[in-house]
Amino acid sequence: MLGDVLLIEEKHKQAAARIADHILADRQPGTIIAISGESGSGKSELAHCLGRELKDRGYVAKLVHSDNYYLTLPKDRNDWRQAHGAEAIGPGEYDWERIHQTLEDFRRGRTAHMPCIDLITGQVDILTTDFSQTDMLVLDGLYAIAAKNLYFRVFIDLTYHETKKAQLVRGKEKVDDWRMTVLEHEHLAVRALKEKADLVVTGPYEVIAV
Repeated sequence: MLGDVLLIEEKHKQAAARIADHILADRQPGTIIAISGESGSGKSELAHCLGRELKDRGYVAKLVHSDNYYLTLPKDRNDWRQAHGAEAIGPGEYDWERIHQTLEDFRRGRTAHMPCIDLITGQVDILTTDFSQTDMLVLDGLYAIAAKNLYFRVFIDLTYHETKKAQLVRGKEKVDDWRMTVLEHEHLAVRALKEKADLVVTGPYEVIAV
């Protein structure tokens, strides 16, 4: 998303290098890597570092942030959630049809027109990308590893209780009782995806093959 804040640390770079080792040991054409984790766990930072690491090793990797594919705009999301109840918070908030269209465009080497949220204006921009020269795609987001036909699924095993500092520094949303309710329901939805993972990034950012 445009205007997003990244807090890159050495641990993200080291984990990205280890993940790249796993990917390149058995890479196939049209490789898609997905990274999921709770709010503030470092998904965007890890995706960015992985893209850079793959570039350094001679591969072109495109980053796609699934948070751009919410069915509601950021400015409308809280109202929608409160109207539908906290139980509606989860993977069903994503436009999965559009996500899978982007993934299919990548696999077929086509030009894609993807949504990109500008966090400053709150508007949806359209990003046009030619995938014909792209070797790999990295999809990150809360529920990214729930996507279909992925090659590698990475799960960051940190809960929102452990990432409060990152949430406050990034300051995307006001932290109040409702925000904590949202985080708890996201927590339950994200944790349910852990069993899909091929690689788990632990709290100290060690990478473990499942």
